[in-house]
Amino acid sequence: MVFDFLKNLFKKKPNIAYAKSQKVDLLELKKNPYYIVASVELGNTTTKSIITATNMDTGRTYIISKYVRMTRDVRKPKKGEKVFGKTLWGVELSREAVAEMVRDVLLESLKKAGLTVDDLHFVVRSTGVTAGFASPEEVSEVIIALAQGCMLAGVPPNKMTPAMTKEQLPKPFDKYSFLDKIIFDGAVTGVLPPTGKEVVANEMEGELVTAGIKVGSKWTFVDFRNPCMSIDFGTTLAGRITNDSLPYAKVIGNLCGLAGAIADSIARGSGKIDKKTGAVLDLKPDGKANEKIAKEYAEKIHKYITIDEVPDGVKRFGTVPVDTEAAKKAGTTLLGCDVGNNGDKLYKLTELGKELVEKSNISTLLLCLDYVMADVVYRLVKLAKDKNLITKKTALGITGRAGISGKKPEIIIEKLKELNIWDKVEENVVFVEDGLALGASVMARCMNCLGTPKVPIGGNRGGPCILNLRIKWQKERGMIK
Repeated sequence: MVFDFLKNLFKKKPNIAYAKSQKVDLLELKKNPYYIVASVELGNTTTKSIITATNMDTGRTYIISKYVRMTRDVRKPKKGEKVFGKTLWGVELSREAVAEMVRDVLLESLKKAGLTVDDLHFVVRSTGVTAGFASPEEVSEVIIALAQGCMLAGVPPNKMTPAMTKEQLPKPFDKYSFLDKIIFDGAVTGVLPPTGKEVVANEMEGELVTAGIKVGSKWTFVDFRNPCMSIDFGTTLAGRITNDSLPYAKVIGNLCGLAGAIADSIARGSGKIDKKTGAVLDLKPDGKANEKIAKEYAEKIHKYITIDEVPDGVKRFGTVPVDTEAAKKAGTTLLGCDVGNNGDKLYKLTELGKELVEKSNISTLLLCLDYVMADVVYRLVKLAKDKNLITKKTALGITGRAGISGKKPEIIIEKLKELNIWDKVEENVVFVEDGLALGASVMARCMNCLGTPKVPIGGNRGGPCILNLRIKWQKERGMIK
């Protein structure tokens, strides 16, 4: 498996901060104050339910179980069902079909964990499926479908909405809540979301992965707090850049466009997977990789990849709906990744993938993907630097299947050294598995004002907990007495 390889890789390269999801057994779970959250996500390539548990004494978050299905396997909409959107690869989605798949993955993840719906304290829903939608607002339709799926699985609505008072929280978690001192004002891990209209369709995804990388980094030597830049390499690109204002950081940059879709399109040239919905996840190595050919084709592929600030007035970039006017008003710079114009040159990557495999093998193709995605990171970070969005104080966090597998972490670290942003790159870059699910766990806690001040995830790198600053800030605005 890919993470076995990563484990060996980091034995040789101990300076690479890689946060692999930690596990906790059922006995330990029942014994201590673990806040249990289900993250349910509908993505372009995979639909998953991941159950996490946070020890409220230590602030450490663990993965209890994970169940994943390919989104392409969602049933076709039945007669009379309204198609509200489709995945990047054209798989049509109806509210009823999505709800049924969500129900099944949530129940399977609970079954794997030896838990029931009653054991859950909260459920967070999110989606990466935005490419087939007409506007950021339409994402709400899939969030409703996700909620319906959770309710079909038996989740009551109060486990999907925040408590208003400490008394509404289950015991013993009321004693870990600060709802009697502050209110939930929209800030998650010390970051205020952009004000006004949604800037990108996958805004919530960017928020969750940033929070998740902050939580995951607690297992490493990297302090991933504000200011920071998060990059999520799902099928589509998500992430954000924050500054270091207190008590809350502001979002000064948002990422959007294509990410894992780039790797999947190249992989489809292999002839080994479905030409329309196949993914890199379907491929297996088949021998020794040829590094020279891998690098040569990575260079050819990057000629078709555009990484730039999103131009004013466009409605989509890299297939993802954007609102450039809202971004401007919010003081947020949009950075995007595209292949041609809204992915219209992805077929060229498939052709290059076919050419590569004819010259070499699948193993070389997989290594080529490592170089391609590492170059995407390099170009995004360089662009952020050139736009004065990041400095040597900024931490960089990477998550998502197309950003942390294979040799990518090693290659990324070496490439970033060329930018001369940090004196020690390794101390400022972290790779996190399951960033979005970890982000769901902390989103649930933030919404219920559940905190561990001894192990802060808000505030600035190297700084203390910001609880007192938050109380003062809310009092000054008349939000609390």
